[in-house]
Parts: sequence; structure tokens; C-alpha cells
Amino acid sequence: MDWIKIIHILCVMGWMTSIFAVPRALIYWKRDFDKHSVNGDLGDLTYRLYRFSAGLAVIAIFTGIWLASLWGFPQWAWWKLVVVACLAGHYIYTGKMVSDAQQGQFPRSDRWLRVFNEVSVFGAIGVLWLVVVKPF
Repeated sequence: MDWIKIIHILCVMGWMTSIFAVPRALIYWKRDFDKHSVNGDLGDLTYRLYRFSAGLAVIAIFTGIWLASLWGFPQWAWWKLVVVACLAGHYIYTGKMVSDAQQGQFPRSDRWLRVFNEVSVFGAIGVLWLVVVKPF
């Protein structure tokens, strides 16, 4: 079971990093696109980061469910899965914005993207609280 925990933690760390980094990269990508009207290296990097970390997300979710099943699905784990599902929805929407950006469409403002970026922090804090405190 220890190797599952290690894989889970590593994949979660990678996914969480990109949950924070990709929306922020979209802000810089948008600014770069506004200046040059082409998708340059920053757009390519953002797309690659999103695509790579999507694989980490799948592994993190799968191993998280596996660990919860080994522990008998305690109530705190169910709540963690709910928060993770919200983070996954956030990440899927981020993917839609990355896809739109590849087409040269940036319908959201810098301010909106910044707020969107910070929303995921609350989800990450919620997951950490549930895992460490195990309130239920």
C-alpha cells in the first residue's frame, strides 16, 4: 500500500501545480497574443503542461479512489472525493479555455482569469484539511 500512497502523492503534487499554473499561464498567453496576434512558444508550453498534467490527474484520482477503498471509504474520503470532483471540473473548464486559446479566442479578462486561478486554492485547502484533520 505504501507504493500506492507514493504514486498518489506525486501525481497529486503534479496535478495541483498545474491547476495553479495553467490558468496563470493563460493570462500571460493572452497578453502575448494581444501583442503579436499569433500563438507563440508560451501557448505551446501552456498546452503541453495542461496535456501532461491531465494524465497526472487521472492517475491521482484513480489511486485516490483505490486508497479510499483500501481504507473502507471513511466519510472524510467521500467528502474529499466531492472536493476533488469540483477541482476536476475546474480543470476540465481550464482545458476548454486552453482549447479556445489555441484557436485565438480569449473571451475572459485578465481579472476573471486571476479570480478563476485563485478559486482552486480553496479546493486544495479543503482537500488538505480533510486529509489531515479527518473531521468525520
